[in-house]
Amino acid sequence: MKENLVLASVEPLIDYFNRIIPLNADERQLVTELFKPRLYRRKQYILQEGDLCNQFNFVVRGCIRLYKIDEKGNTHIIQFAPENWWMNDIRSFHKRLPSELNIDALEDTMILQISHENLITLYKNAPKFDRIFRVLLENSFVTLQNRLLQNISSTAEERYLSFMQTYSQLANRLPQTQIASFLGITPEFLSRLRNRLVKPKS
Repeated sequence: MKENLVLASVEPLIDYFNRIIPLNADERQLVTELFKPRLYRRKQYILQEGDLCNQFNFVVRGCIRLYKIDEKGNTHIIQFAPENWWMNDIRSFHKRLPSELNIDALEDTMILQISHENLITLYKNAPKFDRIFRVLLENSFVTLQNRLLQNISSTAEERYLSFMQTYSQLANRLPQTQIASFLGITPEFLSRLRNRLVKPKS
């Protein structure tokens, strides 16, 4: 029963990899052995500030967020990760430094995780994954760079429209407080912005 659960949960990840570079039978077996399924309940931490980020996370179902809490207690959301998205603290994971960020589940979430040690094993046993994860990290860098540029040069409306394009599947799943935190605006302003965008123009 447990083996069937692992095989079922790993299929979306194997499909994901196959869309980048097709895997052979041995490589698929490595994925099944080295990635571990984990269920997180809503509001459960996956990573807490001060801890070492030991896992690279692939979301099978549900949604998680990466965020920072400032000295005043304000939450600043950096990224959401719904189904078929990746998330970790890249700095902590690769530099082996305590994290300055948090990751938690916004819904009951199934994740496939690979440890830093097992990722190195994956690279050694199947060099194809070195290229795959380089593509993943490049895409992540582009996403974060675009987000930084938006934060310093885009209006709230432009940031919201970009959110809707990037995270269209989350628009009706996340509370306004979460979306507003991601956009750097208040929930009240987000409500007015949404109303203005859906109101027919005369």
